[in-house]
Amino acid sequence: MNHEAHKEIARRALLIQALPERHVETILSKAVWQRFDRGETIFLQGDSAQVIHIVVAGWVKLYRMTPGGKEAVVSVFTRGESFGEAVALRALPYPVSAEAVTASDIMCIPSSTLVDLIRGDSEVGLTILSSTFGHLHQLVQQLEMLKSRNGAQRIAEFLLSLCDCETGQCTVRLPYDKVLIAGRLGMTPESLSRSFSKLRQAGVIVERDRARIGDIDALRSYAEADD
Repeated sequence: MNHEAHKEIARRALLIQALPERHVETILSKAVWQRFDRGETIFLQGDSAQVIHIVVAGWVKLYRMTPGGKEAVVSVFTRGESFGEAVALRALPYPVSAEAVTASDIMCIPSSTLVDLIRGDSEVGLTILSSTFGHLHQLVQQLEMLKSRNGAQRIAEFLLSLCDCETGQCTVRLPYDKVLIAGRLGMTPESLSRSFSKLRQAGVIVERDRARIGDIDALRSYAEADD
């Protein structure tokens, strides 16, 4: 594991990017670096939360098990994104489980390290509050998408989030399997397949783990159109 490269990724995470350098160095020196294989559990719902996680490589899903035994995907995180701040700082049990959906490298920050920094510098607390608000904002956006967009539009927005350019043509790689994509977007695998077919009219062709977007602007208009 290339710790120096991963430290640079961690520095850009919302959780710590605005902190003074002296605090960043303290956090990095106390962090534990872990590698998880695809499908490996990071923590389980109900476990005691004692660390905050920053993904430095790969993809991680947070999920809950419903009373009926089905998995409900809450969120998916990738490089430079953090999770677990609120519960770890309050020493509460995790309300969700976390699993690596691809091989993943995670930086684990002991919550005690951040608590000590907060006690010595209130600016640290404001930065963490900002990060927590960012997660809340993402959940609100996700809920809005589920309520106001049809299946094909949800997929369109998902594909747009993977694009590394703003206009023109683009080919993106689906970062994880289609069952998880369906779960993240509040769909069944069957409805996901039907919606992929509908996106052909918006210039999108999906082949295995690749999606070719003929016109990003056209796809954006499709995603934002009133259903």
